[in-house]
Amino acid sequence: MSNPPAAPAAQKRILTVLVIAQVLSGVGTAAGITVGALLAEEMLDSTGLAGVPAALFTGGAALGAVGIGRISQCWGRRPGLTLGYAVAALGSAGVVLAATVDSVVLLFAALLVYGAGTATTLLARYAGADLAPPARRGRAVSTVLFATTLGAVVGPTLVDVTGDVAHAWDIPRLVGPFLLGTVAYAAAAAVIGALLRPDPLRLARELAAADTGTAAGAPQGVAPQADARGLATGTAIMVISQLVMIAIMTMTPVHMTAHGHGTQAAGLVIALHVGSMYLPSPLTGLLVDRLGRLWVAAASGVVLLTAGLLAALAPPHSTPTLAAALILLGIGWNFGLVSGTAVITDAVPLATRATTQGMVDVGIAIAGATGGMASGMVVASGSYSLLGVGGGILALTIVPVAALTARRARTA
Repeated sequence: MSNPPAAPAAQKRILTVLVIAQVLSGVGTAAGITVGALLAEEMLDSTGLAGVPAALFTGGAALGAVGIGRISQCWGRRPGLTLGYAVAALGSAGVVLAATVDSVVLLFAALLVYGAGTATTLLARYAGADLAPPARRGRAVSTVLFATTLGAVVGPTLVDVTGDVAHAWDIPRLVGPFLLGTVAYAAAAAVIGALLRPDPLRLARELAAADTGTAAGAPQGVAPQADARGLATGTAIMVISQLVMIAIMTMTPVHMTAHGHGTQAAGLVIALHVGSMYLPSPLTGLLVDRLGRLWVAAASGVVLLTAGLLAALAPPHSTPTLAAALILLGIGWNFGLVSGTAVITDAVPLATRATTQGMVDVGIAIAGATGGMASGMVVASGSYSLLGVGGGILALTIVPVAALTARRARTA
């Protein structure tokens, strides 16, 4: 049997390929974030149901996370990620068709399928950490997340341009970003399918088997068990961060357009928000590796609280203040996702890593779906300010979760 390639050289190539794919997938992800709620509000003529798209594509992300996790566990990261992006491209095209024929049923089904892109974009971060040593896992995860920045920031700023293209083709302007998303997700699938070689998870298993003197895939006695405390803590950090971020983010464009802002202004705010979700990743990864996972997790709760309060207190006509709130919202989410991912990767052995990570991301997706659905109801029955305050207070619960875990670790 040939020797597996050295981890450092393979890791460099793997991260390069993942970076390219993440730039493309960022464009596809931004489509639903930017105009999903506006499209639903227009087609359903109801603000209370404007959170339905976020709930659907995050619900689709939950289903996608299960499937991608299982495929990756059996056959590796490459087939799992490739299929996820391809399915997302199909869903994005389905949204365009649904809006063109004015079919709400088809729109909901397409948004559910489109959610696979969100799951795949997030699961790719685990692929970046498969070959990374524990002391550099935070930075490996952050490199993959950071790559999403360019596409995620550029996508929302093209709302008017892609809307003009859609109008020229005699289809609704709001589906323009989904046209771009279809192309971007298809390109990401092609990049991963053709270039993600060697497969990071399969190589990690081969290297682990070589270290123990066994063949990859051969029986190795009792499999190592996951650290239940670390698994629960990492999941809680990411679930709470996701729920709060999705809830406030989803209703911000609706809140803005209701107070006289145009789609370009809403798109700019969302672009800044999405950029702040990924742009701090290199610094966050460094902090996670140097200061510790739980310190950064606690910081995420504080930053998300600040973001929620600022959004609640922002004058409705003040684009800069709303933008500042959404930037802080993105940074807080980034702190939670990078620190939580590192905690999960530390806690789960290679033998069950991909499946467990997929199931964790199911919880994250369900939290996002809950936040997206509840956000429209809260705003319709209360106000955007109530949503901001409630979300911020919920986010603060991350602090005692991190503190309790740290205390138990010191005691042990």
